[in-house]
Amino acid sequence: MSRDLRKYARQTNTRLIIGFIALLLVIGIGLIFFFYGKSAAIMGLFCILAALIPVLMVLLAFWIIDLILRANKMG
Repeated sequence: MSRDLRKYARQTNTRLIIGFIALLLVIGIGLIFFFYGKSAAIMGLFCILAALIPVLMVLLAFWIIDLILRANKMG
């Protein structure tokens, strides 16, 4: 039985990233809501989402580069 370790690593990394973002949103926004109220929590959510835009752009660039490299792979 052969295992694809690259696929397993990719899945693990994806799950870790999704878990981190979920924790950031739930715990971070929850604490802001608890201490400062609803309007501050909404503003905190907008700030977190705005901070994720550059990260998503970099990930998109890496994904496009990966697609190009896979299409041009020799062998």
